[in-house]
Amino acid sequence: MDDRQKNYYKWFKKCITALIAAVAGSFALFWVIDPYFHFHKPFGFISYRLYDERYINDGISRHFDYDMIITGTSMAQNFKTSEADRLFGVRAVKETFSGADYNELSENLERALKYNGNLKYVIWTMDFNSLMRDKDYKAYEGYPTYLYDDNPFNDVSYVFNKSIWYHGVMTNLYMTLADKPSTTFDEYSSWEKETGYEHIMETYDRWEEKADMAPGLNDDDRIMVEQNVRQNFIELVNKHPDTTFYIFYTPYSIVWWDFMNQEGMMRMQFDAELIATELFLECPNVKLFNFYDKYDIITNLDNYRDKEHYGPHINSKILEWIAAGDGLVTRDNYLERLKAEEDYYLGYDYESIFRQYK
Repeated sequence: MDDRQKNYYKWFKKCITALIAAVAGSFALFWVIDPYFHFHKPFGFISYRLYDERYINDGISRHFDYDMIITGTSMAQNFKTSEADRLFGVRAVKETFSGADYNELSENLERALKYNGNLKYVIWTMDFNSLMRDKDYKAYEGYPTYLYDDNPFNDVSYVFNKSIWYHGVMTNLYMTLADKPSTTFDEYSSWEKETGYEHIMETYDRWEEKADMAPGLNDDDRIMVEQNVRQNFIELVNKHPDTTFYIFYTPYSIVWWDFMNQEGMMRMQFDAELIATELFLECPNVKLFNFYDKYDIITNLDNYRDKEHYGPHINSKILEWIAAGDGLVTRDNYLERLKAEEDYYLGYDYESIFRQYK
């Protein structure tokens, strides 16, 4: 080998060595920052931005210290874990999934209960408008499956992901160097939006002609509702008898009830609620809550940004109600409560909602 070839060889070795060092250094930095907590629990000297629920929640389940999970759809995003900690004497985390179906929430809790044998309590939204759906209904596709398994080889999709480097690693590194605090679970996924009639009506396309009221669920619909609740709630609850599940029907506004009235589906909804309620009452470790008798809340449109979503102050009230046992559904009261609910919402003057704003 002549001198020229030797120089090329040395240059090649230096390039390879530098490349390996760069890759190793990048991986080391990524492992330390670990923006989605895939490899380890958060370090105290790193500031973390909690965001992108479907990427980060499984890491929270795996590696955080907690004995309560608050989970659900966007109806749960404004819960404050600091309030739950104070009211229940726990250490809570929040894992919400905007637009989630029952199936997605159940699968996430299944993993969390597998990771954390000390999980004592779950606060879980049961979105009232999802009762009449197929048990396998999927509202979201495209999960980052490499974050949900134990296969180290597909972690390259995580470590060498340009978007995760930019939005995760570099953001957390900047926050750390700038001495900015981590996102709290009170802030994580929370939102502040204007509420009231005008904002609700921006997204409410009301039927001009009211449909005939359906008499209730048919046999196939009843089977569908029961299978939905059994698969996505009851089976999981029964597998974990030492965990207490606080499940509540999400209290929508009176405009949502107008929607159900205009579509003629209200009696179907009551039938579905009865099926779900009786299934939950068979589970000793479930505490089921229904707040549809909070008429002052439901009919005050200043509490809502659309026909379903209530503001953060209602999330705070819900935690207080649950902690106090206010709204608890029992074997002794569920039929009476449902009858009162039916009488109120079937007999409500829905046109009065719109007259007062004309």
